[in-house]
Amino acid sequence: MRQPFAIGAQKKYIAHVSPDKVAQFHGQVVHPYYSTFALAQDAEWACRLFVLEMKEEGEEGIGIFVSVHHVGAVPLGARVEFVATLLWVRDHTIHCSYEAFWEGRRVAYGEQTQKILAKR
Repeated sequence: MRQPFAIGAQKKYIAHVSPDKVAQFHGQVVHPYYSTFALAQDAEWACRLFVLEMKEEGEEGIGIFVSVHHVGAVPLGARVEFVATLLWVRDHTIHCSYEAFWEGRRVAYGEQTQKILAKR
């Protein structure tokens, strides 16, 4: 595992609320807004951007923790900006915080952890 980043480094990721990212269960749409589940996936991807540059040949990152505070509704078609911040790296474990913004308002925040392991 490489560690090319200083603590506090940031990565940005833009997500788009497409029809597959609205709240739905068993094929039934609940409402036309960004689901917490999809938001968590996009948050994990934003934090994974660090892992992509840290893992070496023969290694892979796996998510081991995610927290989601989904504090604002985001409609279908919206563009959401994620800002991931590297908080700490220890024992092949990368821990980040993230915030998600829509139209300048914070709509979610939380933390995410990934472990870099040898591929099997």
